Amino acid sequence: MLLGDRLKELSAVDDGACDPTEDLLAKIREPADLRQVPRDRLREVCDEMRAELVELGAVRGGHFAGSLGTVELTIGLHWVFDTPRDRLIWDVGHQAYAHKALTGRREQLIKIKKADGPSGFLRRSESEYDVFGAGHAGTSISAGLGVSEGLRRQGREGCSVAIIGDGSATSGMSFEALNHAGHLEADARVVYNDNGMSIAPSVGGLKKTGDARKYFESLGFQYLGPIDGHNLDELLPALEQLRDSSGPVVLHAITQKGHGFAPSEADPYGWHACKPFDPKTGKHLPGSGKPSTPSWTQFFADALIAIADRDPRVVAITAAMPDGTGLDRFERAHPDRVYDAGIAEQHAVTFAAGMATENMRPVCAIYSTFLQRAFDQIVHDVALQNLPVTFAIDRAGLVGADGPTHHGVLDIGYLRMIPNLIIAAPRDENQLQHLLATAIESGRPFAVRFPRGNAVGVELDPEPKAIPIGKAEMLRDGQDVALFAIGKAVEAATKAADLLAAQGISARVVDARFVKPLDDQALVSAAERYSRIVTIEDHMATGGFGSAVLERLAMLAPDARVLVCGLADRFVEHGETDDQWAAGGIDPESIATRTVDWLKKS
Repeated sequence: MLLGDRLKELSAVDDGACDPTEDLLAKIREPADLRQVPRDRLREVCDEMRAELVELGAVRGGHFAGSLGTVELTIGLHWVFDTPRDRLIWDVGHQAYAHKALTGRREQLIKIKKADGPSGFLRRSESEYDVFGAGHAGTSISAGLGVSEGLRRQGREGCSVAIIGDGSATSGMSFEALNHAGHLEADARVVYNDNGMSIAPSVGGLKKTGDARKYFESLGFQYLGPIDGHNLDELLPALEQLRDSSGPVVLHAITQKGHGFAPSEADPYGWHACKPFDPKTGKHLPGSGKPSTPSWTQFFADALIAIADRDPRVVAITAAMPDGTGLDRFERAHPDRVYDAGIAEQHAVTFAAGMATENMRPVCAIYSTFLQRAFDQIVHDVALQNLPVTFAIDRAGLVGADGPTHHGVLDIGYLRMIPNLIIAAPRDENQLQHLLATAIESGRPFAVRFPRGNAVGVELDPEPKAIPIGKAEMLRDGQDVALFAIGKAVEAATKAADLLAAQGISARVVDARFVKPLDDQALVSAAERYSRIVTIEDHMATGGFGSAVLERLAMLAPDARVLVCGLADRFVEHGETDDQWAAGGIDPESIATRTVDWLKKS
């Protein structure tokens, strides 16, 4: 029986001893119930939990292998520690589905990442057991240290435990937190979940040497382990020792990502996230395979391959996301020209800047939401020195199910203010290849943002070619109003123009292509002809493309009136991308309605 269906039939939890004939997991509504389970029956709970997570993944897809690898850790932690008095602080959230199931959300997991279901990550607003929100890696030790100090300074009971994977531990933040905790000699408890993976296989000197004891001890931590993180006979006593320790202490647990399900054990990289599948065979269900139109990411990778074929200076850099950014595809064509810096966006950007000083043409392929972690490096190390680093900003715009921790709706705002930096966004995959060529050949700091998901499906020109920087493209002319859009929003603007035409309103549609510099000639032409311009973007309205147009027209055509169609000043919750566009007022129907209402008022 499926997860949600079975749980609806459960009766209230009995306060008595466990009945060996009953489903143990069904009796656990909160961690206090788990702590009533005898030690010798915890293996049954683990097996039931893992079976349900496989069942969940088979139905829903999504993040999968990470949580399979932490079943025993999760159950052991909640059994040994007095949660929620003791605070468990998970790094990221990929590994915390069992934690969600144990903390009152088991029935809701069937709707995970849907608008009416729980988040795929940790959220304080969702549960008191989600002590610290986590969608970006490497934050748990810093947060855990802060929680520990907060408790100490107020004389409150409880402790904190940070659970961090070896992949996340490559981040600079984790080193900074360990270093600080060692200096403070604080009661900082860390579980080092060593599975050799983040999303992709872990990288770095610590991974190569394997000497975790020396690393942690050099930073002032007592080191426990290593222990088998799936063997409860080893794990539970080690967790009890961690609980009873004082000062900085780390427990090194060796785990296997995807543990307990043969296909994900064999390929934890490929099963980090999955499509719905047959739980008996691991084969993906019909209709859950590759879409007919390849992704934006694939077209980016292919364009980069073509450009690198003719320019030996081109190298590609990722921050632990070779598959998500398409650089695994690029690596197959140019295996000696890819660098995985680990979860270290700051280092990746400055590393690229250093290469650029030696006449290389580095391309940093980083998701929009993660690039914001390297803001100072973009400013100080790239733009201030006017170095030719290209930022390929994947997952720009609204990303759907991953929600507010992963939406790429801030990048225009945080990049537009930086001198020397050019910002562009393609409306389709053909324009993407040309803008990428433009960026690399420009010899300037240059950002190209593009969305998640399937590309548009247009025919590609034979090869990537540079286009004039700062030049917009008029896609259709009109008589009544001008619609200026950027990136993915160009398609929405075109459809909105069709809706307006049905109401007798003729709209010019302009693909701006560039956020910085803007095409002054195109703006002035529209302002003089219509005096009314609508801007459209899949980004926050504050500080975004529309703001740039307003600022420019204030100087060039101060009498022009502008309607900005962008996202409101709030975080957008997880759900379906189309629903998010509609709720944000940037889908074609909303654009047309807002434009008609605005024109009536003006």
